[in-house]
Amino acid sequence: MMLAGIAWGIYTMLGKGVADPFARTARNFIGAAPLALLLLPFVPLSLPTVEGAALAIASGAVTSGLGYVVWYAVLPQLKVATAGAAQLLVPVVAAAGGILWLGESLSLKLAAVTVLVLGGIWLTIHAPKPR
Repeated sequence: MMLAGIAWGIYTMLGKGVADPFARTARNFIGAAPLALLLLPFVPLSLPTVEGAALAIASGAVTSGLGYVVWYAVLPQLKVATAGAAQLLVPVVAAAGGILWLGESLSLKLAAVTVLVLGGIWLTIHAPKPR
């Protein structure tokens, strides 16, 4: 997770001044594909069903790609601290989606962690600026 966070931070910094978020994201996906193919020999594979392959493409390439395009599009309007804090919303939104659409239960631990994350985001965005 630490490496993923670092990679996302680098990805964000590289996208701060992108003029065409769609084209840049497409190039990023195309550039990452050969690297992913290099990992195939190390992953146990079974042939997916047509439905499984379609769902993987829809959730991986389409929705993630659109998410990255939107992120690159709004990034120039955000301050660095706000952008970093906004990224911390991802697990909160994912947990809320699990509760709302998948019927997962809301535990006291999840509620407490959500309050802590949202509080940290609020403090980051609204903290007094150093002089």
